[in-house]
Amino acid sequence: MGRRVGLEVSLACAEAVGLCNADVVAAYPITPQTHIVEHLSEMVADGHLDAEFVPVESEHSAMSCCVGSSAAGARTFTSTSSQGLALMHEILFIAASLRLPIVMATANRSLSGPISIWNDHSDIMAERDIGWIQTFAENGQEVVDLTMHAFKVAEDKRVCLPVAVNLDGFILTHVIEPIEMPDQEEVDAYLPPFEPSQSLDPANPISMGIVGMPEIYTEAKKANLVALENSYEVIKEHWEGLAKQFGRTYKPIESYRTDDAEVLFVTMGSLGETVMTAVDQMRDDGIKVGQVRIRLWRPFPVDDFMQAIAGAKTLIVIDRALSPGVPAGPVATELRGMMYAKGAKQYVANFVCGLGGRDVTRSQFVEMVQEAQKAAANGEEMTCRMVGVKE
Repeated sequence: MGRRVGLEVSLACAEAVGLCNADVVAAYPITPQTHIVEHLSEMVADGHLDAEFVPVESEHSAMSCCVGSSAAGARTFTSTSSQGLALMHEILFIAASLRLPIVMATANRSLSGPISIWNDHSDIMAERDIGWIQTFAENGQEVVDLTMHAFKVAEDKRVCLPVAVNLDGFILTHVIEPIEMPDQEEVDAYLPPFEPSQSLDPANPISMGIVGMPEIYTEAKKANLVALENSYEVIKEHWEGLAKQFGRTYKPIESYRTDDAEVLFVTMGSLGETVMTAVDQMRDDGIKVGQVRIRLWRPFPVDDFMQAIAGAKTLIVIDRALSPGVPAGPVATELRGMMYAKGAKQYVANFVCGLGGRDVTRSQFVEMVQEAQKAAANGEEMTCRMVGVKE
């Protein structure tokens, strides 16, 4: 049986990768993800994990190495943050287009400039369209579970796509939390040995990554798009399997105190737990407020989201990144477009907060509700309201 331990979340992530029996880890250190791959290197060096650890010279090289190892049939993992993720940008598209089941932990951190090592979602929001499956964790337990789930989904022959597990830098990576760590037998029962659908083999040569002439490029991108869309049911199926094996349930969209809520917060990542406490406080004060949490970012679960917000009058969309030149943050922009296409009538207020790791307090969430309700009553637009900007 598993054990309950107090463990830094980065180390718990690394231990989960070890329990998944990764064959190759290729990575370059960058704050705040370094503890993940540092611990994996120790596990390999100490003989606790039978894998190749490849210390590369950059994140671009790390993802390139992952593409090669995955194409050769190895269960492959990497991790990065911020500028490192940006440096991988070119190769991330290749990994998805080649349908390689790489798993990556993304310790979300601000993009420069100015230089900031602290948390927000600007790094992953700049990589929304890479063709990867993307999930978000709120706490350490979820990081462990979503890592196991990522390998299960990525390697499913109905999917064969890379998966990114997002965890907030420092807020999660460097915090010690109580975590139920499963034992090897439990993980083995959930995650079978990796059997690649295709791999590079000198005895049976195949071509990967060939030039896409205009006559086939569109069809290749369409195939990648369809594969990502079709992964949705498999993602849910393997969350159900995880619940049966480990007793913890995950859904593409998760709700909190939404039954009679007139106002709903929409959140992603660790800030969601702070919002929960603010919701509890406002409920005690008689305010009908709830929360909708986006667990699955790509492919986006449109129908689940529309069902979750159906009874609300006002949405407060929390963005942890800016989309310069557009009058809304990236999450709000996408949700507004989707809701318009679905004929939704909810008023949408967009708040951008927590940039560069700045704290966001419960009292500020209470103020957001007050501002949104006032603006909705007056018919005023609330686009990209930045919280706590110093005058």
